[in-house]
Amino acid sequence: MLALLHTSPVHVPVFDALRDQAHAGLELRHFVDEDLLTRARAQGPDAVADDVRAVLARAVAEGAGAVLCTCSTLGAVAETVARSAAAGVPVLRVDRPMAAAAVAAGPRVVVLAALKSTLGPTAELVAEEAARAGRPVAVRTLLVDGAWDRFEVGDTDGYVRLVAAAADTVTDADAIVLAQASMAPAQHLTTTPVPVLSSPAPGLAAGAEAARGH
Repeated sequence: MLALLHTSPVHVPVFDALRDQAHAGLELRHFVDEDLLTRARAQGPDAVADDVRAVLARAVAEGAGAVLCTCSTLGAVAETVARSAAAGVPVLRVDRPMAAAAVAAGPRVVVLAALKSTLGPTAELVAEEAARAGRPVAVRTLLVDGAWDRFEVGDTDGYVRLVAAAADTVTDADAIVLAQASMAPAQHLTTTPVPVLSSPAPGLAAGAEAARGH
């Protein structure tokens, strides 16, 4: 069983659909806590480390073979907590495979986010994957003004269209990283020639492999 830690309920049907398409038979268990992101934005991600640790412990107690954190703001916290608490199962962040793919695409990577709190962690992740691969990388960040306001009021269509429009302004890059899992639908609306990468599908594939291998 693969447990998923979400900070929005919108991710549940997305990952269920991806599971049905590519990972038939994989049991998913969703843990949703919107307050984690609210507090992480206000106080910093480290402020919710104990709460993340509690969710990981609960997931493991309920039989998870691996845990996938789908919140890019909290991904590094989840990995750090898992190491310090000896979680006993693999704990992955959904955006790591995407970051590795961006580094493989070339040295110029643009990180696109609707939340300012996501830009730093995702840029650091890309730099980390570049160091791991031994490749030079220059990371630029771009905040999509007004997009998160649309997301918070449930205007998903407006949200992804703003994200896609922002991506289309980027032409001088080797890869565009959609930093938040909720941005994934924008990948199919863009017209930029630059490859646009999203995290849910490769992240779930990594999580599925970890859960089955544990």
